[in-house]
Amino acid sequence: MTEGHLVIVRYYDHVLFKDTLSSNALRPVVRETVGWLDYENTEYIRLVWERYAEPIIGEESQFRTTGLAIRKSDIIELRRVR
Repeated sequence: MTEGHLVIVRYYDHVLFKDTLSSNALRPVVRETVGWLDYENTEYIRLVWERYAEPIIGEESQFRTTGLAIRKSDIIELRRVR
């Protein structure tokens, strides 16, 4: 997959629990997300969900993005949106 492409990812998400009486039913859950593939290596991918559409001008402005890094071992499906 090429960085910059819009992708859909289905992955296992970890579940945090605390002070539970029984942890037998707790397990990672399947989630899905959409984003631009920002980075990929052998261990993980990084998606960007939100970014500036146009460059910001000014010394006080910062380029900011929001997204998610997902371990490749947790990915069930990764496909490009056409």
